[in-house]
Amino acid sequence: MTPGSRTEWRKALIIRPQDVVWLFLFAALAFFGEQTPEAIALLSLLAVFQVLESKVPFFATDRGNIASILIKLALAYLLIGKTDGIASSYYFVLLVPVVSATTTLGALGAFAVTLIASLGYLSFLLFIDWDRQFIPTDQIKELLLRLVLLPVVGLLTHQLAGATRERARKYQAVAEQLAAANVSLQDAEAAVRRADRLAALGQLTAGLAHELRNPMSTMRTSAEMLGRTLPAGNEVARELAGYISSEVDRTNSLITRFLEFARPLSLRLDPTDIGAVIDRAVALVERERPPSNVAIYKNYSPDIRPFPLDGELMERVIYNLVLNAVQASPPDGAVTVKTRPADGEVEISVIDRGSGIDPRQVESVFNPFFTTKPDGVGLGLAIVSKIVDEHGGKMLVESQPGEGSVFRVYLPMKGRGE
Repeated sequence: MTPGSRTEWRKALIIRPQDVVWLFLFAALAFFGEQTPEAIALLSLLAVFQVLESKVPFFATDRGNIASILIKLALAYLLIGKTDGIASSYYFVLLVPVVSATTTLGALGAFAVTLIASLGYLSFLLFIDWDRQFIPTDQIKELLLRLVLLPVVGLLTHQLAGATRERARKYQAVAEQLAAANVSLQDAEAAVRRADRLAALGQLTAGLAHELRNPMSTMRTSAEMLGRTLPAGNEVARELAGYISSEVDRTNSLITRFLEFARPLSLRLDPTDIGAVIDRAVALVERERPPSNVAIYKNYSPDIRPFPLDGELMERVIYNLVLNAVQASPPDGAVTVKTRPADGEVEISVIDRGSGIDPRQVESVFNPFFTTKPDGVGLGLAIVSKIVDEHGGKMLVESQPGEGSVFRVYLPMKGRGE
């Protein structure tokens, strides 16, 4: 016997409170009803089946449920047939399959089972010898009441089960909302902790950058003076002095980017034509990009009117995105910049057909100091994201390795505070 089968047997041997109720109910029926051997045997079968039904996995399936209801119908029919037929006091045992059907099947299934139970009970009229027997008027009323009882109980049970299922769905929806809210709260807490760490890092970076500026300036000035005073034949020393100057300039540029990321932004919002901003950014990329013959196409929506934004900062956003797209594109490739209105916002899309981004890195591309470039510092997209956030917008990225990337910027058509 496998461990799984042993577990199922243990579950089957567990007696639940409802099992005790069912056994007590059928014992009472056997005690107070007709105590023929056939009746007691059939009642015992119904009792055992009702208890074992919930312990057999097959009866939890749709087919098993239908089979269970049919078995109960057959046992109830046999019980009534063995105990006076149409006059049997056990007629209400038909309620067991009817209630089971109305609580587990749909409206059509419940109606079908109720109809079968009613017709099955009426079928006992066929076994009456009408030449020797007749049904008195008062018993005809009793017969009609019995027939009415099955659909009435079935309908009420179906409505109650439907109401219970509806409440369960509502509770499930509330539970899912609470779970989603809990996840959002955890994400917000993580974002706050991350913002606190970034704020501390920004303060440290700003202080360190300011302290480095003065010695860097001294080093550059000294390298220039050294280059001017060196003898004409000492080319090695002159080349090394040039290296010092260029590396100091590169370090100063890096410090400037650190400060740009660390210091708070001060937006100057004015109604601005986003197409003109993109034109300036693309022209700057075309002047500065390496000769890779990457074409840049522009596709502007005519439905976008000037809206409040900081044109200078937004030009830097577009410049960085387009430059990254050009650098990611293969030679003779193409980059497309598109704009369109989107539910009260302006969507700016920068599309390339380059190598794409690893799916594991997509969520990190806007994090500071994250970069995949050998000579990058990971602040370009972080600063871009910060500028967009200050405008009250958002950024999304879609990428497939080997197929390219799409960076989308969403800006509100109304500035913050309007």
